[in-house]
Amino acid sequence: MTSSVLERDVAAVSVQVIGERLVVELNDGRSIAAPLVWFPRLVHASTSERDHWQLWGSGYAIEWPDVDEHISVAGLLAGRKSGESATSLGRWLATRQSRP
Repeated sequence: MTSSVLERDVAAVSVQVIGERLVVELNDGRSIAAPLVWFPRLVHASTSERDHWQLWGSGYAIEWPDVDEHISVAGLLAGRKSGESATSLGRWLATRQSRP
């Protein structure tokens, strides 16, 4: 029996929101896209907030500090959506509405 082994760690090198999709360029030349609706904070973020991202570590995760969103490359590759509850998202949205 054979098993697959990753040749190297896959990491993000750049990120874009294109239409309704989150597109991540990987260090191995691939691009991965996920529906933006999987990440409600990004759906509710402004264009400037979406454009203000940074890589964690050597690209194992992406952070959007303005909206407190963090997405791992491994999670994207596995097809995992945001695990944020509706209650948590509602509280977060309420704090955004109360900002000056």
